[in-house]
Amino acid sequence: MLKIVFPICCGIDVHKKFVVATVGTTNKSGVTDYQTRQFSTFTQSLLQLLDWLKAHSCVHVCMESTGKYWHPVFNILEDYCDVVVANPKYVKGIRGKKTDKKDSIWLCDLHKHGLVPSSFIPPLPIRQIRDLMRYRFKLINVKSSEKNRIQNSLTVSNIMISSVVSDTFGVSSMRIINHILDNPDDMDFEVSSMLHGRMQDKAETITKSINGNLTKPQADKMRVCLHHLENIEKHITDIERVVLGLAQPYLPQIEIILSLPSIKDVFTAIAIIGEIGSDMAVFNSSKHLCSWAGVTPQNNESAGKKKSVRISRAGVYIKPLLVQCANAAIKSKKCPYFKNRYDQIKKRRGHKKAIIAIAHTLLKCIYHMLDKGETFNFELYKIDSKPKQTYASQITEEMAIRYLQTLGYQIPDMPNTT
Repeated sequence: MLKIVFPICCGIDVHKKFVVATVGTTNKSGVTDYQTRQFSTFTQSLLQLLDWLKAHSCVHVCMESTGKYWHPVFNILEDYCDVVVANPKYVKGIRGKKTDKKDSIWLCDLHKHGLVPSSFIPPLPIRQIRDLMRYRFKLINVKSSEKNRIQNSLTVSNIMISSVVSDTFGVSSMRIINHILDNPDDMDFEVSSMLHGRMQDKAETITKSINGNLTKPQADKMRVCLHHLENIEKHITDIERVVLGLAQPYLPQIEIILSLPSIKDVFTAIAIIGEIGSDMAVFNSSKHLCSWAGVTPQNNESAGKKKSVRISRAGVYIKPLLVQCANAAIKSKKCPYFKNRYDQIKKRRGHKKAIIAIAHTLLKCIYHMLDKGETFNFELYKIDSKPKQTYASQITEEMAIRYLQTLGYQIPDMPNTT
């Protein structure tokens, strides 16, 4: 018989319009009595659910993370109950024998034996930062999409300014583009007056590149995209202002993360805090954190045979962020350890696996830095300037000749010098 970990616990099957809750009370003989009730997802009804749990002295609750529908239930029960939000793959019922009531009883049975691993749910302030930073990430993606649309309009109009300047949306380039939009008939204007000092040498080439044919529909489309781009930039600024206010209690942790050689933007550090939190005690080890973030190869072995060990799909938001930091780390001259490590792995495994390995290393660094409250220690990653001892001195002349012969070289008879 399995050990009863929680004699009184509740399993909740969550849906959009209602939830089905089952409280299981196990006596000393191991017999469990179940009581099931259904509640709507309105706040008043969820408060009745909380009162019902209090009446049964139930503080241990387990529910499945169904989309966003578990959030209202979690918000109501968070302060009183110890809520476990389970990944669906760990608690999925048997197909063909599922009802809402059976699902809630199944969740209750699993939880009373302590068989449900809890998902990482950070505190409310961290969840608020996470939500806003994810929205900022979406806005940045939309901003990039609008820039691509503007670039496409320029290309189909034979305006190839992007082939001359490094940034099509720089100050000088935007002056030229706005002048073309405001004066579509004026194609012989003076370009040099719109360029800053370092671009004056390209004035003649830029003049040739903008000799295109911008039609009215394309011009109207570009005006809409530019206006949308300005609004998005304003919204991003507003989000960043709110995030900076919420991040004030976590300034020490943010300063610790900024000490990494690859992280210089404060919003990158805030995004990492929003994803993993500031308290590393919720993770068993750095390996646990890396596995949760999806930067660790999986274990997939059966009958002594190892199958695919690709990284998992976890860490949808933090993984791309770590990869960006890893790409910056391998270019850092302040700490060449990451570049050397990247080069070693790239020779054997390729760029993608090497950059994931660097992202894995950076996350381990962040874990230990936040856990100990210490900034990045460059001495731990200092590369010895002395070359490592090789085995060349142990290779005899006969071994060297034999090795060359195996490669297909013809070795002439060496004169006897003895």
